Amino acid sequence: MATPSTPCSESTLTDRYQTTVPDPVRKVLGLNKRDRIAYTIESDGRVTISRAGDANNDPLLGQFLDFLATDIQVNPQHVRQVSSDLANRIRSLVGNVDLDLDAPLAAEDE
Repeated sequence: MATPSTPCSESTLTDRYQTTVPDPVRKVLGLNKRDRIAYTIESDGRVTISRAGDANNDPLLGQFLDFLATDIQVNPQHVRQVSSDLANRIRSLVGNVDLDLDAPLAAEDE
């Protein structure tokens, strides 16, 4: 897959400012007919296209993940392997926690 700064596909705007999303982009985003797409305008003027999220998704999650991706790209030296001591500490804190990500939230958690 191409890096975000390397164009991998192009399309042309019609007289009505419409375009076709190129097949490689549709495949990467998992788009089908009638799906919605989202455009994010970055502070540096770049525009990213993504599959529009479900209305139930956290609206800040995508922005946070974009921030992390940008920070990792700009500052790769900040990415470090988790030490075995930290990994063991995390396991000791959550090792016996049962979690069902598909279970509905309790009313008080909604």
